[in-house]
Amino acid sequence: MRLKDKVAIITGAANGLGFEAARIFAREGAKVALVDYDEKLGKQRAAELREEGGDATFFQVNVADRDNVDGMVSEVIRCYEKVDILINNAGITRDAMLTKLSMEDFQAVINVNLTGVFNCTQAVVPHMIAQGKGKIISTSSVSGVYGNVGQTNYAAAKAAVVGMTKTWAKELGRKGINVNAVAPGFIETNMVATVPEKVIDHVKSTIPLQRLGKPSDIGYAYLYLASDESDYVNGTVMHVDGGIMM
Repeated sequence: MRLKDKVAIITGAANGLGFEAARIFAREGAKVALVDYDEKLGKQRAAELREEGGDATFFQVNVADRDNVDGMVSEVIRCYEKVDILINNAGITRDAMLTKLSMEDFQAVINVNLTGVFNCTQAVVPHMIAQGKGKIISTSSVSGVYGNVGQTNYAAAKAAVVGMTKTWAKELGRKGINVNAVAPGFIETNMVATVPEKVIDHVKSTIPLQRLGKPSDIGYAYLYLASDESDYVNGTVMHVDGGIMM
């Protein structure tokens, strides 16, 4: 087991990429703290993982609320005595063209996708520094690297995640903490399910692998960066996008 006895906090873990990561991590021996705003679904997901033999606990959290985050981290430490891995996966979209994007929708995405990453990382890092080791993986996006029509807010937040990742990698590497990011392309999640089929077909035609990614494609990228196998990987942005941006 690649994560035996490791303690992992995964945000946005009630569905999509986060839940797939939680399932993979549990199978690999990690004790998983599933963090999500959706209490009903989150509790259900944690129960599913326990039924499969995993060690999983749900924590209802709004990552944009610092008090909420601090309370969650304290509770995880109380339950598991440490935090080895943080996956900053929680994210939302509020897409609109620039001329139609409301300030409310702009700020909502920044609050969750950017401030939430800052809140969770700053809350966890002191514990990792104290133990002299840790893995922090944040979810960026190809939109954050190359931009995307209708995603001013999302692209801005995901680009900022890249900047924070590289900054933290320089600050925290000497403390034994590896900080990296994953930039997914188009993945088969609920977010993508709302996109018209005609648009999806066009997207597939632009991807060298001629298909959308699966949540497990991202989950296994998280797994590598969270494992001891990646101990010399720091400050990188791993693209998992089928080659769409080559």
